[in-house]
Amino acid sequence: MTRLKDRYKSEIVPALQEKFRYKSPMQVPQLEKIVLNMGLGDVKDVPKSLESAVNDMGVIAGQKAVITKAKKSVSAFKLREGMNVGCMVTLRGDRMYEFIDKLISIALPRVRDFRGINPNSFDGRGNYAMGVREQLIFPEIDYDKIDKIRGMDIVIVTTAETDEEARELLTLFGMPFSK
Repeated sequence: MTRLKDRYKSEIVPALQEKFRYKSPMQVPQLEKIVLNMGLGDVKDVPKSLESAVNDMGVIAGQKAVITKAKKSVSAFKLREGMNVGCMVTLRGDRMYEFIDKLISIALPRVRDFRGINPNSFDGRGNYAMGVREQLIFPEIDYDKIDKIRGMDIVIVTTAETDEEARELLTLFGMPFSK
């Protein structure tokens, strides 16, 4: 079992149960999944960039990325339905806990001029979304082996009913929210 999962069961569940007055430990919010998404605008000009983005995403997440395709044609972007536009990974279970542990303790502190993440990026249903400007903050990525610096979106999906519950859950996990 991962370090963060042990901490969730031993420390976080009792703390949340006491704060929000849950009758059962099954009511306590928990992490459901983490979705990593990397959109690639230059894939129609440089098809090889998709391959390197999928490799980078696979190294970061620890599992193979899925190529995403355009759902609609948009003439302004010279985009046709079915064209490759990016890649994504959905993490669940132990891999999810390992990733969020790595994100909180290693990757986010490596961001230049880091003052914390935005505490207002919740969607109203207890899910948190954030963007990362470069994939270099993850320790698995070697600066010399990347062809281009790319950003990615990270969405943390919880079972919390409200943003307040989800914010408290992520704070107890150690998420560095700015004041």
